[in-house]
Amino acid sequence: MENPNKGAGFSTADKELQITIEDKLYGWDRQYITGKEVKLLGGLPADSELFLTVSEPWKDEPIENEEEVDLARPGIEGFYVKKKLEFIINGKSFETDRQYILESEIRRLGYISEDFDIFLSIHGPYEDELIKENERVDLARPGVEHFYSKEKPVEFIIIVNTRDKDWKEKTISFEQVVVLAYGSYDPNPNKGYTVTYCRGHEPKPEGTMIKGSVVRVKNKMVFDVSATDKS
Repeated sequence: MENPNKGAGFSTADKELQITIEDKLYGWDRQYITGKEVKLLGGLPADSELFLTVSEPWKDEPIENEEEVDLARPGIEGFYVKKKLEFIINGKSFETDRQYILESEIRRLGYISEDFDIFLSIHGPYEDELIKENERVDLARPGVEHFYSKEKPVEFIIIVNTRDKDWKEKTISFEQVVVLAYGSYDPNPNKGYTVTYCRGHEPKPEGTMIKGSVVRVKNKMVFDVSATDKS
């Protein structure tokens, strides 16, 4: 079978001009080579991002398919393609060609709401890493980064009859407010309670609660509770 690279270059090092592609040495018989020819010679995908290695402290140079590189310059020109970096969010695999990813991008790709924290899985015995708001994560570290979400712990301070109370649920019921105010709830029909609240969530930040009702809790939400005896 005829060599498809005949006339374009050879995967040997017996020519005057030499290049490396993905750290493998190749010979080339012309002064210039295009990005497309580099990919063909090295068996690289045509749509991959090709880079020319540049000495520190300068950044490596991206090479387009039709762009020509002068191989007669001093030294051996080295080419490589930037590998896709894989990462996982809640069991779903993603790829990117960027080394860093922001917390907000992880949240957007994984459809993670603000009610959830994002963690980077760390091999035991160490604790998983909480990814903070606006934090950047390096995806080029060894291994595949695994991110997962976990509902944020709920911690509120609510004010019941002028006293601060710790509350760790997203909602509170009529009966629970009464317990916070008086230490217990008396279901006796002759015992009545009145519960009002303010500084709550929109669209109804204030109102009156009745037996069996539930409202969403907001930090520093205020409840006023009074008890009456109908007997």
